[in-house]
Amino acid sequence: MSRSNFTFTSESVSEGHPDKVCDRISDAVLDAFISEEPEARVACETFATTNRVVIGGEVGLSDKNILKEYMNRIDDIARACIKDIGYEQEKFHHETVEVTNLLHEQSAHIAQGVDASENKDEGAGDQGIMFGYATDETEDLMPAPIQYSHAILRRLAEVRKNGTEPTLGPDAKSQLSVKYQNGIPTGVTSIVLSTQHLDEKMTSSDVRSVVEPYIREVLPDSWISNETQWHVNPTGKFVIGGPDGDAGLTGRKIIVDTYGGAAPHGGGAFSGKDPTKVDRSAAYAARYLAKNIVGANLAKKCSIQLSYAIGVAKPLSIYADTFGTGTVSEETIENAIANCMDLTPMGIRTHLGLNKPIYQRTAAYGHFGRKPEKDGGFSWEKLDLVDELKSKC
Repeated sequence: MSRSNFTFTSESVSEGHPDKVCDRISDAVLDAFISEEPEARVACETFATTNRVVIGGEVGLSDKNILKEYMNRIDDIARACIKDIGYEQEKFHHETVEVTNLLHEQSAHIAQGVDASENKDEGAGDQGIMFGYATDETEDLMPAPIQYSHAILRRLAEVRKNGTEPTLGPDAKSQLSVKYQNGIPTGVTSIVLSTQHLDEKMTSSDVRSVVEPYIREVLPDSWISNETQWHVNPTGKFVIGGPDGDAGLTGRKIIVDTYGGAAPHGGGAFSGKDPTKVDRSAAYAARYLAKNIVGANLAKKCSIQLSYAIGVAKPLSIYADTFGTGTVSEETIENAIANCMDLTPMGIRTHLGLNKPIYQRTAAYGHFGRKPEKDGGFSWEKLDLVDELKSKC
């Protein structure tokens, strides 16, 4: 039996966190290639440290001349990301940072196993397991601790970038400990926030006076009480931030990117990977399915696992867990999923419209719990499979 009274904690990091700078650049490279050719193959990794960005991995376009042209744009793509995030520090500035491009063509051996041919369907880009999760505890069917941790940092980024709070810097982390009673989130027992600030004279108390109104604005009414513990910049001064303060790497914030630890994770990162890579596309499909199951009132919370083998089109297994909250059996849900959606890599990309330059925007504040956008961004957050799932269950 699952617990109904407990405290659960999740964290988020801002777009200026070193790892998120790298995720942003990797996804911006992906968007550039996929805007040229929807079927472009990209596996881009980024490393950032003091005055240095290194970009490597594999890319593929059908036209080799265009591929060469896009290779020459990588420097500008990286600098544009750093500028938009807001880094103009002496030792990490969008104009002066050294950018090294080590991208090369995709391995022909990988391509032959994945690409469709006369006698085989397109296969998965790698083996692996992917999870999706949804819960009815928030409007966006996400776990409350991660959803509100993201919301705090998004709001602080907004007021930093629009000039309302010019003393804030791009690098920040948030962490919320949420109290549950009878399985429902009812309050926050502790709030942890560390944010870069540009004024060296600011104390932890000064920073709290800046950020507290926005935190209170974002969290539900009555969640903060006199007993809530506050830890704002608990180590004191935080002026040196971003890759100058701590090296960054693509794909190191997979729990921040997903469900804040409230659900299993298959281990694969998302950023920099084109949607033939099931690490990304199948994780999006699993979230889409889990969200629609909860949206259809077939369960109050649901986890979906999918598994794949490299070069093989169809998933090897589909597993559903409704944690005892289902109105129908897990087996019924698994059968309905198999009949409602083509879960081959091409089927997922077609159903969710993933061959579009929609990935740079996913690099910070979570890949899930976002609003579907008119151009196809966050399509996996739609609730358009509800009726079909109900009919199959």
